[in-house]
Amino acid sequence: MVASGVLGWSESVPASPSYAIAMHGKPALPADFNHMPYADPDAPRGGRLVQGISGSFDSLNPFIVKGVAVQQIRGFVVESLMARGNDEPFTLYGLLADSIDTDEARTYATFHLNPLARFSDGRPVLAEDVLFSWQLLRDRGRPNHRQYYSKVAKAEALDERTVRFDFGGTGDRELPLILGLMPILPKHAIDAATFEQTSMTAPLGSGPYRVTAVKPGASVTLTHNPDYWGRALPVNRGLWNFDAIRLDFYRDANSQFEAFKRGLYDFRVETEPLRWHDGYDFPAARNGHLVREAIKTGLPAPSEYLVFNTRRPMFSDIRVREALTLLFDFEWINRNYFFGLYSRAGGFFAGSELSAYARPSDEQERSLLKPFGSAVRQDILDGSYRLPVTDGSGRDRTALRAALALLSQAGYELDGSVLRHRPTGVPLAFEILVTTRDQERIALTYARDLKRAGIEVTVRSVDAVQFDQRRLAFDFDMIQNRWDQSLSPGNEQSFYWGSEAADIQGTRNYMGVKNPAVDAMIAALLEAKSRPDFVDAVRALDRALMSGFYVIPVYNVQEQWIARWNRIERPEATALTGYLPETWWQRPPKPSQ
Repeated sequence: MVASGVLGWSESVPASPSYAIAMHGKPALPADFNHMPYADPDAPRGGRLVQGISGSFDSLNPFIVKGVAVQQIRGFVVESLMARGNDEPFTLYGLLADSIDTDEARTYATFHLNPLARFSDGRPVLAEDVLFSWQLLRDRGRPNHRQYYSKVAKAEALDERTVRFDFGGTGDRELPLILGLMPILPKHAIDAATFEQTSMTAPLGSGPYRVTAVKPGASVTLTHNPDYWGRALPVNRGLWNFDAIRLDFYRDANSQFEAFKRGLYDFRVETEPLRWHDGYDFPAARNGHLVREAIKTGLPAPSEYLVFNTRRPMFSDIRVREALTLLFDFEWINRNYFFGLYSRAGGFFAGSELSAYARPSDEQERSLLKPFGSAVRQDILDGSYRLPVTDGSGRDRTALRAALALLSQAGYELDGSVLRHRPTGVPLAFEILVTTRDQERIALTYARDLKRAGIEVTVRSVDAVQFDQRRLAFDFDMIQNRWDQSLSPGNEQSFYWGSEAADIQGTRNYMGVKNPAVDAMIAALLEAKSRPDFVDAVRALDRALMSGFYVIPVYNVQEQWIARWNRIERPEATALTGYLPETWWQRPPKPSQ
C-alpha cells in the first residue's frame, strides 16, 4: 500500500458516511480540502507527455493473467471507487464514491457513488457496475484480485448508487480500503465470457483519458477526455494536465536510452548507477535542456534481491541458501560497479521503523512468534544478525570457508573443482535469469565467486517480455527482483509471500514461500488496531522472512533518479511516495514580444 507522514493512530472509525478513510487514525486532510498538497491546482493544461517503457505489450487489459498488458490503463483510463493520498501511509479520498461508511470493527463497508460519475461514453456509474466489477475480478481477474475480493461474504446494492460489502468476520481491517481501490468496469460494455482473453480493444473507463491510438507492441496514445466528469474533484485538481500521453515501448535498454538522449520521450527513471554516474554527459544535459533529480521518498528503501526459487530441488535446503548468501560479495560489486552509491540491509522494509533488521524484538513480537518455535533464528530475534561483510577482494577466504562448512552440513563436498551432493553425485549447478545490463554484471560476478566453491552457474539474458513471462510462471532457478513496500503493508503481503500464493502463477511469491509463521504474521498485521501492534506484526513478519533465507539482498536504493527534458515541469512539492507524472505539465510557450 501507499505511505507518508504518520499521524496519530486510533481504533475509532466513523460509522456515518465519511469523505475519506485511513487504515489507522484519521485522514490528514480535512473534509473541505481543495487539492492534494503535492499537486499545483494552477498547473497549466495542454501539450503532450511521451513516456518510454521497457518491454512490449500484447494486451490492453491489465486485470487478467494472460498477456503482457499496458499497466497505465489503470488510473488513467479505469478509475477506482476512491483515490490514494500519496502523502499518507494509507488513506483513501472520494473519487467514484464520494463517501464510505464502516463500523469500528470494519465488518462491512458501504460506498456511496458520486451522482456525477460517468463512464467516457456518458453512461452513469451505478451500483450494478460496482457489483459487476467485484464479481468479475473475483472470478476472472488477476490472482491478487481473486484473493482479495473472495474475502467478501455478501455484496448488495442498497439503491442504484449505494453498495454494501459484508466481510463475515474475517478480521481483516484493510478490506474496506482494498475495496475502495477496486477498479470499476462498465457492465454494459464488457462480455464476462471473453474477459480473460488478451485484447487490443480499447477499454471503456471513467477516468480522465481514453485510448485513441494503438500500435501493437510499440505504442499507445491516451487522449484527455474533455467531458471527464471528475475534473473538479479535490483529488484531481492539478492532476491529469496533458492533452495527450503517448507510451512508447522499447525492447532494448540501450536503444531506449539513446532515444531519450535524442529527445524522443520526455522523462526516464534511471535504475543503473553506472549510467546515472557517467551516462548523462551529452550536450542536452550539459546545457541545461535536461534536468536530473535525486528524490528521497519517505517509504522503506526499495531493495533488489537475488531470489531463490525454492520449488527447485537444489534450493530446498535452507543451509544451501544461507551458504550462497555468504558467497555474494556486495563490497566488491558496490565499489567496482556502483561507485559506492548503494548500501544494503537484511529484510524487506529497509530504512523504516517497520524493519526488524539489526533491531532486537520486543515482548509483543516474541509473543506473536512463540507458537512457531524455531521459525525465527535466535540471532535474528535478538537483532544481532548481520549480513556478511567481505574484504571486497572478490576472493574472501573467510566467507568461502564458512559457506563450504554449511554446504558440507547439507550433504555437499568438493570433488576436485566440482561441488557434488554426496548421496547422488549430482553437481550443485543452476541458472540465473537476467534482463538488464546491471543484472547481468551482478550475475556474472556472482557466478565467478561461486565457481571458487565448485558451483557452476549459467547466466541467461532474455528480453524484458520473456523475463516477465518466465517470472510470472515461476520458470527460473534464480532471478533478480524487487518488492516495493510502503509504510502500510497489508493484503499484498499474502500475494508476495503467502503459502496459497506459492502455487498460483501470476502472484509475486517468486521464491515459493510456504511458512506458517509468515502466514500468521500477515494475518496479525491485518488485524492490528493500533500503530504499535501493527509495527510489531510487520517486524515479526520481517524476522520470519529473514530467517528463511529466501533471497540474497543485493542493494538498497536510497533515492529515485529522475531525468526529464526541461519542457516538462513539476510542482515544487514532492509526495511522500516520490515522483508522480500525473502532477506534471508541459512548460507553456513564452509569450511573443
